Amino acid sequence: MPITAVTGAASGIGAALSQQLCDAGHTVIGIDRSGSDVNADLSTGEGRRSAVDQVLAASGGVLDHLVLCAGLGITAPNCGLIVAVNYFGVTELLDGLADALSKGTQASAVVVGSVASVQTGADQLPMVEAMLSGDFDGAVAAANEDNNPSMAYAGSKYAVTVYVRRKVRAWAEQGIRVNVLAPGVVETPLYKASTEDPKYGEATRNFVAPLGRGSKPEEAANVIRFLLSEQASFIHGTVLFADGGMDAMIRPGKF
Repeated sequence: MPITAVTGAASGIGAALSQQLCDAGHTVIGIDRSGSDVNADLSTGEGRRSAVDQVLAASGGVLDHLVLCAGLGITAPNCGLIVAVNYFGVTELLDGLADALSKGTQASAVVVGSVASVQTGADQLPMVEAMLSGDFDGAVAAANEDNNPSMAYAGSKYAVTVYVRRKVRAWAEQGIRVNVLAPGVVETPLYKASTEDPKYGEATRNFVAPLGRGSKPEEAANVIRFLLSEQASFIHGTVLFADGGMDAMIRPGKF
């Protein structure tokens, strides 16, 4: 019976995935701010360390799969929080749980990124450089100084995608596959809040995929389950867009 840890397990993609995995016989360790198996605030260093410690205790130090779904969007109280959760809330858990994954069977991890990671200019943001260098305080300060929630979100998703791709050799040496799912619009509470934002709501509502609708959380969860599975055993370091055609629409000549 596989042991799988899922962040953001209380709602959205994480909740849908947790249910699917439970139905498939996994032992799921859910991680969220409250109401989950592991309750921790991933925006703080103390919370991230607590999450790692609690998962290790619950799993007996052995994990087969890890899925990082937890994230904040443009309605977060400030841009620094977006960076803290979306980047450091992923990378520090991946690093902290790598040894446990290396002891698992057919170990694999999936990071939930975003089609927003391909947004023009995201790779040039000072906050991205700070994130990739591991400078938590610098990244948070740069994000708050810029004070652009849309770019903080895009930058954090870009940075975490680069982080995964840079470490493919290190993960492979530990016997761990790691991939990124890049969804577009997913009809979650996070997305609903974004559509109601007074500044960005209209643009969010008007950003429609060629398929003409948003994804259901269960559809994103289906893709994650595939990436975790033995059927994806030679897929590693890949960014898989499940976005209804958004990436192709935005940049058809880049792939």
